[in-house]
Amino acid sequence: MKRILALTIAVLSLSPLITHNVSAAPAGETVVAIAAGNADFSTLVAAVKAAGLVDTLNGTGPFTIFAPTNAAFDKLPKGTVEDLLKPENKAKLTAVLTYHVVAGKVLAADVKTGMVKTVQGGDLDVKVAAGGVTVNGAKVVKTDIVGSNGVIHVIDSVLLPK
Repeated sequence: MKRILALTIAVLSLSPLITHNVSAAPAGETVVAIAAGNADFSTLVAAVKAAGLVDTLNGTGPFTIFAPTNAAFDKLPKGTVEDLLKPENKAKLTAVLTYHVVAGKVLAADVKTGMVKTVQGGDLDVKVAAGGVTVNGAKVVKTDIVGSNGVIHVIDSVLLPK
């Protein structure tokens, strides 16, 4: 219990350092509606639409989404996003996006170091340390944006399945 409390304090102490414009979600909105309502997620939302995952992620869930911002997508090699958004790459795009989703609603206070299975089928390596939380090396920069069907944790890099 002390470890969870320490993690929560560590994550909350980082919140003043976060510069993203991601804000708390209005009550009753799904995780997709939350993302669609925030300009920092426009690339992610475009990708979710291109992959045909809107209805799935608007479903009952619950889902935990490690959501990369536009800045995270900008870190990818030039042309990667445009290539993934092509209709002929829909399966690859779907694999990348579902690699960011975990079944269930996992709030920051419940996060523990270890491997976590994604909806895509691969594993994410979650590390909890005094400096914060990372997922496959991507830093979690904002936590617990709670929607009606899950929760979003904002990350600073795009996760790519192996």
